[in-house]
Amino acid sequence: MGTMSFCLWCFALGTFSLLGLGGCDMCNPVCGAQAPGDILIGVISSINAQVEDLSEREQPETYICRDFIVQSFVETLAVIHTIDVINKQDFLPGIQLGYIIYDDCSYPTEALHVTEHMMTSNQTSTTQCGSLGHPAVKGVLGARFSEVSITVARLLALYMVPQISMSSSADILDDKLRFPSFLRTVPSDVYQTKAIVRLMTYFNWDWIGIVSGDDDYGMEALQNFLLDAAGEKMCVDYQEVIPQYLNNDNSENKISQVAQKIRSSEAQVVLVILKEELVMKLFAEMIRTNTTRIWIASDAWSMSGLLASMPGINKVGDIFGFSFMTGPNPGFSDFLQNLQPEPGAVNHFIEEYKNLRFGCTPEILQYRKCLASNALDSCPAPAPLSFTSPSACNIADPQEANDDFLLQAVNINVTYSQRLAVWSLAHALKKLLKCNETVCQGDTDFPPWKLLAELKNISFTLDNTQFSFNENGSFSSGYDFINWVRDGSHRTFRVIGRYNISENDLEVKLDEIDQETRNNTVLSFKCLPICPCGKVQAVSNLSCCSECADCQEGTFSDLEGQAECEPCPNGTWSMRGSEQCQPRNETFFKLDDPYGIVLLTFECLGVLLLLVVFVIFLVARDSPPVKVAGGNLCYVMMAGLLISFVGVIFFMLKPTDAICQTRQTMYGMGFTLCVSCILVKAFRTFLAFLFDLHQQHNLKKLYKPIMIIVLFTIIQGFICIFWLVFDSPRLNSITSNQSMEIQLQCIEGSGVGFGVMLSYIGLLAFICFLLAFKGRKVPQRFNETGYIIFSMLIYLFVWVCFIPIYVTKNQQRSAVQASAIMVSNYGIIFCHFFPKCYMILCKKKQDLSPRAYLDRIRIFSITSSNLAVARASVDSGNGDMESPSTPNSMSSEVITASVPRKATCHSKDLLITESLTYLRRRVKSSSL
Repeated sequence: MGTMSFCLWCFALGTFSLLGLGGCDMCNPVCGAQAPGDILIGVISSINAQVEDLSEREQPETYICRDFIVQSFVETLAVIHTIDVINKQDFLPGIQLGYIIYDDCSYPTEALHVTEHMMTSNQTSTTQCGSLGHPAVKGVLGARFSEVSITVARLLALYMVPQISMSSSADILDDKLRFPSFLRTVPSDVYQTKAIVRLMTYFNWDWIGIVSGDDDYGMEALQNFLLDAAGEKMCVDYQEVIPQYLNNDNSENKISQVAQKIRSSEAQVVLVILKEELVMKLFAEMIRTNTTRIWIASDAWSMSGLLASMPGINKVGDIFGFSFMTGPNPGFSDFLQNLQPEPGAVNHFIEEYKNLRFGCTPEILQYRKCLASNALDSCPAPAPLSFTSPSACNIADPQEANDDFLLQAVNINVTYSQRLAVWSLAHALKKLLKCNETVCQGDTDFPPWKLLAELKNISFTLDNTQFSFNENGSFSSGYDFINWVRDGSHRTFRVIGRYNISENDLEVKLDEIDQETRNNTVLSFKCLPICPCGKVQAVSNLSCCSECADCQEGTFSDLEGQAECEPCPNGTWSMRGSEQCQPRNETFFKLDDPYGIVLLTFECLGVLLLLVVFVIFLVARDSPPVKVAGGNLCYVMMAGLLISFVGVIFFMLKPTDAICQTRQTMYGMGFTLCVSCILVKAFRTFLAFLFDLHQQHNLKKLYKPIMIIVLFTIIQGFICIFWLVFDSPRLNSITSNQSMEIQLQCIEGSGVGFGVMLSYIGLLAFICFLLAFKGRKVPQRFNETGYIIFSMLIYLFVWVCFIPIYVTKNQQRSAVQASAIMVSNYGIIFCHFFPKCYMILCKKKQDLSPRAYLDRIRIFSITSSNLAVARASVDSGNGDMESPSTPNSMSSEVITASVPRKATCHSKDLLITESLTYLRRRVKSSSL
């Protein structure tokens, strides 16, 4: 086995930087420890917690580090011890592993500095540690903190040098595109936050506070936890962020603010994702103010012996946490109690520790002098006091002294990750160098990327457990669930469970938790009442505290304390705050509705009236009132009104597509038939008393009652057909989240067909009105024009009022239209049939005789304003017109010619006499 010469950059251990006592002010990175070997392993460790006076740095000066971290020191010793074990076991026959260790001072820039020197291929400087012309660093272990590992990993990726971290858990490091050479023997923080959420769910803690650091590790862990917690309906009362760098000027003020926030909040569970140094400052505030909470520790401080032994630690409350998988490290306890570098190795970290532990520093002497003459409270204890042995200042050579302080300050089981990392490298090297039980045949001067390839594929067994890196370069070894047990004035760590990553399952051994802690964990730290049926828990708008809120529409809760409302199944529905879902009720304008009963009553009454009128008209069919009313046209009108009345019933039936189409068609056709008959009557009266005989003669050609009725009705029929084919009325189901009802109603398509149908009936009614208005000065006793005018005005007024109501009252459309139809029908009955029924039933027969009719004509002729033109055409009462120009009648031309242009009073009387004579003859010969 060859031996390599040492290469360490200048290391002069001057005064220690711990608060001015420990550290190295050098021009180059300090090589803290080194051992020779055929294959060199680089180690980046955070022996010191911070860089001194970082905010005042203006030139590229060497960093001065301070605040010795005992746990990092022990973890570094675990790497050295494991390498020594591998070498002594001759695991790599003929190959000796060496190491070179640097302190990154927990600062990424310094870590980048030492990594750069570690990777330098031609180092010729001669230092106290010796010189190394060609360092053979094939792999790097570290760093401790994720932010430092991220920085180092970017540089090592350039050379594809394998880097194995034993504690950096930030999930960003899973990205193999950015960090292709990074591996770790711990799981990603993605799983740690899931484990914490499982813990809180297990104990029903859903009202919490979070305190995290502002570095990559803290911020990513915070975001991951918030995502996982949201899925479990946890309420985060506050999220406080503390600067992670210890020398930040704002750290002290921020910690005080965070402490005040914790005290003011009623959330009893606090998740802390910080470095142990910051947690110690935070706990100091809690102890000072006697604040008790349940604390959840991240892996960064869950096994911190320094915290567990700080004065007053039992006053802060119960502490739980998750630690990377712990395990045995055989022989390491003896190694720590007999700290001495192996032969041929140099370890200045051990020297620094022993000087802190057993040395006699000026600060210690001053503190002891203060205690001799003052009270304990008036003497501020220097930071190194926690390291100082009671026998300090009484030992001649601190480097020869040893004790069991490290075993008490640090749980050595937490160094299991370091042991796994070194053994991972050893197994990969064994495969790469083709080692058997006696010799390694491979070349030790291999490029680092080959070792990286082997590391990604290794699988080895240690302590009866199989280990390998997953596709993200991490171990999926799970977490130990830790409880800080009270032990006198300090705390000890007890593993009370385990989190299984693959199954997302937390196993808790409740019997391992002491009774006092168990009682505290089962206390209700929830601000969540047990909600009754129909309600679920919801976050209050006033605080993080939850309250019971009604289930939303369409959901229900049929159990007390249900976490969330369930959606209604199978088309059922529920109102707000419901305990169960039910089928919706179908609502429409029904026959048994109060207003429907009213309409149905008038419907039946209208049909009954039509029947009565029909009987009266049938009995008195030969009477003058029936003749004047239209004769046979009256029966056609009654038929149209009957169809319209029957159509109203369809407005009160359960809507279907067929019913929607039928009701509009029945009304349109029935009422059009009725109005067409009225139009014939109006046209007949208009022609009968038209003074312009020439115009009368021309218009009389258009007077074809049957054709007029059929033609106008057919036109309406075509309108309805086109409407039904192209834009048919149909059923529309209207549902609302605010109602348990399904409203069934008919919609009239786009409304164009409906509008055309109504407009057509309105046009016919308006024509009737104009014709009747023109002939309004006919003999009064048998005058039809007034009734026509009034009935058409009723119809037009009703439907003009109907349009805006129909448009705005969507839910009452059926009732509105049915009412409009009913009023229109009654208007025609009362205007066209009731007066004639009155005349038939109540008037004397002589008042209804032809003589009486002729007398009214005579009076009309006398009072007419146009005496020169007497009516020479007579309405027969049967719906046809008889012209006076027939061979057996007196010609209108004769009458006109017999009257001079300037007629005297005598001639006017003669004209009236002759006209009356003619009219009497025509009346006698008519069917009157």
